[in-house]
Amino acid sequence: MKETVNVSIASQAFILDRDAWQLLDNYLKSIRDRLDVDDNETIVDIETRIADIFHENLPSAMMVVSAALVRRVMEQIGDPEIFGAPRHRTDGNDTAGNDSQPHVDDIWRKPLRRSQTDRVFAGVCGGIARHFDCDSSVIRLVTLILIIFGGLSVWLYILLWLIIPAEPKNSL
Repeated sequence: MKETVNVSIASQAFILDRDAWQLLDNYLKSIRDRLDVDDNETIVDIETRIADIFHENLPSAMMVVSAALVRRVMEQIGDPEIFGAPRHRTDGNDTAGNDSQPHVDDIWRKPLRRSQTDRVFAGVCGGIARHFDCDSSVIRLVTLILIIFGGLSVWLYILLWLIIPAEPKNSL
């Protein structure tokens, strides 16, 4: 006996066995990971096509979608790689099955290093920006504002300079 899941795909109800749902969910997450954040129209089109293929292959709405049918759908639509490279990871790791936004755990797993290339003084702001995947100019501006108006001490910057290790020279 297999566990089933009720799923809405393109506003249409389907019953999928647990394996098929897991496979389809990972496939759609992998596609979302490769699309622009505001590209919901493409996901809607893909889900609509998936729903159409399910209807074509199921004789009754009460039939359960199997993992084999999901694999056929994936073959017809194509590999997620055709939608581009994953957009939020730059370290070359596989992101299939991840949400489109980086997890907090992923941010803390990356080592915090002072930048050797994106630096004005010591590379602290450039390293923080690289760690959090944001623009270093924004980090520098916030740091400057906090030093001038917010009470952030220059001593804290110097302390970070001493504590945060520099990135290795060969990682350039």
